[in-house]
Amino acid sequence: MANRVQWAPHLGVGNAALDEQHRALLDRCNALADCLDAADDRRFDEVFKELMRLAREHFAAEEALLAQAGYPELEGYRNECGEFAYLADEIITTDNFDREELQTFLALWWTGHILGAARDHRPFLERQPAA
Repeated sequence: MANRVQWAPHLGVGNAALDEQHRALLDRCNALADCLDAADDRRFDEVFKELMRLAREHFAAEEALLAQAGYPELEGYRNECGEFAYLADEIITTDNFDREELQTFLALWWTGHILGAARDHRPFLERQPAA
């Protein structure tokens, strides 16, 4: 069964651009679920590639803002990004998992990332001046 995740205000990190990116990533996870429901493997693969592209862009933007904010756990954050990049490049593929497992993993991973970011990053990002 596909996992869908809806955005909620408590998931915000105190930065509108990052919140929009997080919403877009969850939207892609939900679009993967829609592809499963429609049995559309071709579209699933397209959305999956788009999600991976957005993930890389998001991590770069988030890292830059956290560095600017003086986030003390920046090295741990970089490790999380590196771990995801490794997983994305080597493991979480349709060659290694069926599409339903892949969608479930991604929905749960991004939910965890966003919940952790909301908890850990918000105090630092809220102090930043608006862009």
